[in-house]
Amino acid sequence: MNKKEQILSLIDKNSLVFSNIDKLFLFMSSALNTSIEQVKKIFYELVGNGDLYEIRKNKFITIPSHGFVKGVFCGTTKGFGFVSVKGRTEDIFIPANKTLGALDGEKVIVKILAETADGCDGEVVSIYDELKNIVGLVKLVAGNYFLDPDNKRIIQDFPIVKTGLKIKKDMKVSARIVRLDSGKIKCIVDEILGMNDDVKTLELSLIRQHHLYENFPQVVVEEEKRVPKTVSEKSKKGRLDLTNEVIFTIDGADAKDLDDAVSIKKCDGYYELGVHIADVGEYVPRDSVIDEEAYRRGTSVYFPTSVLPMLPRSLSNGICSLNEGVERLTLSCIMKVNFDGEVIDHKIVESVIKSKARLTYDEVFEALSEGKVNEKTKNLLPHFKIMRELCDVLEKNSVKRGALDLEVPEVEFVFDENGVAVGIKRRERNEAHRLIEDFMVLANITVAKEFDSLKIPFVYRVHEAPTKEKVFALCDFIKGLGVPYPKVPDNITSKYYQKILEASEDSSSKDVINKMLLRSMQKAKYMNKNLGHFGLALENYCHFTSPIRRYPDLCIHRIIKDYLHGKIDAEAKEDLEVFTFDASEQSSECERNADMAERDVDDLWKAYLLKDKVGEVFEATISSVTNFGVFVALENTAEGLVRIENLPNDTYIFLEKQLKLKGSSNVFSIGDRVSVQLTNVNLYSREIDFKMV
Repeated sequence: MNKKEQILSLIDKNSLVFSNIDKLFLFMSSALNTSIEQVKKIFYELVGNGDLYEIRKNKFITIPSHGFVKGVFCGTTKGFGFVSVKGRTEDIFIPANKTLGALDGEKVIVKILAETADGCDGEVVSIYDELKNIVGLVKLVAGNYFLDPDNKRIIQDFPIVKTGLKIKKDMKVSARIVRLDSGKIKCIVDEILGMNDDVKTLELSLIRQHHLYENFPQVVVEEEKRVPKTVSEKSKKGRLDLTNEVIFTIDGADAKDLDDAVSIKKCDGYYELGVHIADVGEYVPRDSVIDEEAYRRGTSVYFPTSVLPMLPRSLSNGICSLNEGVERLTLSCIMKVNFDGEVIDHKIVESVIKSKARLTYDEVFEALSEGKVNEKTKNLLPHFKIMRELCDVLEKNSVKRGALDLEVPEVEFVFDENGVAVGIKRRERNEAHRLIEDFMVLANITVAKEFDSLKIPFVYRVHEAPTKEKVFALCDFIKGLGVPYPKVPDNITSKYYQKILEASEDSSSKDVINKMLLRSMQKAKYMNKNLGHFGLALENYCHFTSPIRRYPDLCIHRIIKDYLHGKIDAEAKEDLEVFTFDASEQSSECERNADMAERDVDDLWKAYLLKDKVGEVFEATISSVTNFGVFVALENTAEGLVRIENLPNDTYIFLEKQLKLKGSSNVFSIGDRVSVQLTNVNLYSREIDFKMV
């Protein structure tokens, strides 16, 4: 049990009431044989995370306990709200007069007031993680400026405190929230985003709504200046020298942060595959200011017009990028893979490489598929062919063990010289993408397997099996399509999902079933417990290959390096148990936020491309069915709503299990091809409306 758990256990098991907080710290310090400073640090972290709550003066309880829980507040336009609590299937209802002024998205502690079969009611007693900033539109009312929040689940306008910034009506701004002792909220504008009628202002507003920023704090900028620009002789000592090996990178044409390189040889009875990853941990030590900022960001975020990096660009595009022709420090996973695709031996080492070529996916694809080579790919073509050999074996094994290949189409926007979208297309993937993806997966498996066997606290990429309820709902839907499906087993595995896909292979509903199958699955996340990966049909999996853009990868790089240097003792394991749990939670939350931000910005540009096409008719596919209408997706992946009143005149019943709207003369189901006319586009809400033709 680590110190954090010990403090929680101590408070949970004892009714600790002290005349002042210092006596409480003194008691815990003595009971846990830990310094008062360490006790205070952990104690206030627990309070800040909502794990401890001061129920009355100097009386603390653990959360959840005593009828108190913590969760995320979700506001409504009616004033009341709900709190989503991890582990609870249903949200807690919060009446309008018991919200404590909590704003949508804030983390709160709730006292449960009543719990019945109909639901649970509660009262917000503490806001332990307040919103720091808010984005909205400047309004002028009776000579005073107010902020109208973009988030419509925050229903009040906030008075704007005057500062040196020159704001005016109809500006989009980001403002700092100031809570007064009276409970009232004001705000101070700290960034002017632009005018409300500019699509690029709307894009920036969405980015800020998700609390994402291009620039790094000044302390990070200052620390960044001290990072070396070249690899020193001293830093190479003790590393495996691979600078004379044929190692190269394969990435997108516009990529600048090259964090993975590969090498391959065909030997007597096996392939030697090397996956060489930028050793970011060498330049970003734990608890440095750069590390703290990377932890806060959690991931790089990719928008159509920009990338918000996790690390400063001088690292991500410079010393940590495996650029062609320069020495770089790496962590290498070098695997011996037999001709059946099994890793029969491996080593994970600190190394130094010098990339022989910076290649693009298209260059490698052209060399393999058409024999079209250039100066770079000419000499490397034999390596590409060996890569393809191994890749074919790995993919056969992947299918054999039950891995699911569910491709989700990705979109790519076309922009003019002013950075405004003029077109959209599906992003193409080719054989070269497959080569790199399969090799990265194999390295991730190998690293996860080793550290799971070592019983060292680690960060795993886990994907839990879908719930039985979701699987039965999926089968009800398939049954409604008239497609046969295999009997639901007691233990849901990915092989069962493979059988469903096989059963629908020749069905006209194949694409629809593929989409619904994807929706039925849980979302992958990071955990410090190894629960396996359902979608990949793996017992061991982690993210090791992208430490420039994902914090979990950077986190485990440091663990690997500490292990290689013999620094993992009992005390270090205790510390890592806490850190890997916190890092997993934080990274999963950052990933979810980044996904939502990327989706919102994509939807904005899709709406922008349709705004001048009102009245036009499109061929579309029904992507979702609700009791108030159907959502349709155009060929370019833009989605919009056909409200029930804009369907052909009929009396409709919503069949929830089959996801159908059924009338006396018309039936609308997911996957149906329909003709629709565009009736309205709202850039501010990103809503697109159609009517059925």
